[in-house]
Amino acid sequence: MLAENPLVEIVAIAHDGKEAIELAQKHRPDIALLDINMPEIDGFSAFEAMRELNPDIVCIIISAERNRLSFRTAMSIGASEYLIKPFTFYELDNAIKKLSQIIKRKRDQSASVINLREQREAYLQHLAHEYAKSRRTDDQAIEVFEELAKDPNCKLRWLRTLAMVYIIREDWKRLLPLAIRLARLPD
Repeated sequence: MLAENPLVEIVAIAHDGKEAIELAQKHRPDIALLDINMPEIDGFSAFEAMRELNPDIVCIIISAERNRLSFRTAMSIGASEYLIKPFTFYELDNAIKKLSQIIKRKRDQSASVINLREQREAYLQHLAHEYAKSRRTDDQAIEVFEELAKDPNCKLRWLRTLAMVYIIREDWKRLLPLAIRLARLPD
């Protein structure tokens, strides 16, 4: 059924829940299609284990059971869809399309967040450059330098500039942890 969908790439087929977890760890699929009643490890437990390995994975639970408890359990562990066997190609296709849209939205949001972080970092770098050039030591300048210093990979230049601002302002309490950090940096 899945092989008929040109938008779907099947990365692995497992014969039991344990193998499904191992293959999900190896291939990191976007979508897992799991039967509740799999040998070794049931579909619910398999999905929970997969989610620990890959929090972004989404899941379609399939089952021959029509009881509400199974449905509620599937939803409570984070499954996105629940299909009752026998289901049609159309039902499966709709579930996959729905999940694909959710995945795309999440990726777009993640890309937007990364873009915003990069823009913010560039803006802070620009401000820091201007503040350092004009030798500003006011609270606003400190705020910018401290924000840059929060990054473990902060440029040495900004750490030294912040240290100098602390010295000029005789802010020894804030200088001490920064001095220790600078002393621990490799030469």
